[in-house]
Amino acid sequence: MVREAAAQGNALAQHSIGYMYHNGLGVKRDYAKALEWYGKAAAQENPTAQYNIGYMYLGGLGVKQDYKKAAEWFEKSASNGNADAQNNLGLMYNIGLGVPENSDKAVERFEKAALNGNITAQYNLGEFYYHVKQDYAKALEWYEKAAIQGNAFAQHSIGYMYHNGLGVKHDYAKAKEWFEKAATQENAAAQNNLGYMYAHGHGVEQDYAKAKEWFEKASAQGLASAQYHIGYMYLHGLGVPQSNDKAIEYFTQAAEQGNEYAKSELQKLSQQDR
Repeated sequence: MVREAAAQGNALAQHSIGYMYHNGLGVKRDYAKALEWYGKAAAQENPTAQYNIGYMYLGGLGVKQDYKKAAEWFEKSASNGNADAQNNLGLMYNIGLGVPENSDKAVERFEKAALNGNITAQYNLGEFYYHVKQDYAKALEWYEKAAIQGNAFAQHSIGYMYHNGLGVKHDYAKAKEWFEKAATQENAAAQNNLGYMYAHGHGVEQDYAKAKEWFEKASAQGLASAQYHIGYMYLHGLGVPQSNDKAIEYFTQAAEQGNEYAKSELQKLSQQDR
């Protein structure tokens, strides 16, 4: 039925077939066929098909990776109202990927997508105002829009701002509240920061057992700073039996990811053994 509609020129059906080949849904995954069907729908100005062609060029899926062509297809899709395409163009303008680097155009694209309800774009605007413009009030405004819709990265960012008093009054209780929202969604940075709060008694009673519990959750996701913190606890016997061997194990995991604090501790331990 879908194939029949697609053969008769129905753009939604054509896109659906392309999507099935793209993702191997009921058929063998075939990027060439996906691109063929997306192309038929895109020629009829189907914005999702145009976006997906851009995505394939962006990732080099069945085609030679081509950032310029990706941007061109995202542009077509965005002009037809696709907020995800607007957001992707914002990211590309922000770092100069396939288009000239242009922060003003990046913000323009993020805002178009964000005002259209795109949660990722709302978070990205928060990131732009936080890191590039260092306008914490604006950053918080956009983070909050994304966070209340469940974006864990935005929730973590708000927690970090309250924890460190960045653009807001220093408030450990609010920091903990936002970190917990993100941590329950398996955000490793938020889990690590909750561990840090319990380890240092920031707005909570100092509790090394809870600290280690949160550090371990983040460490299991490969977060180097959490691995360092667990190593530090074993090195100094904080809530755990003192163990240089365990400390070295965790410091090594963190150091292999470039954590400088872990590298320093390993160097100190190696000098002690001489």
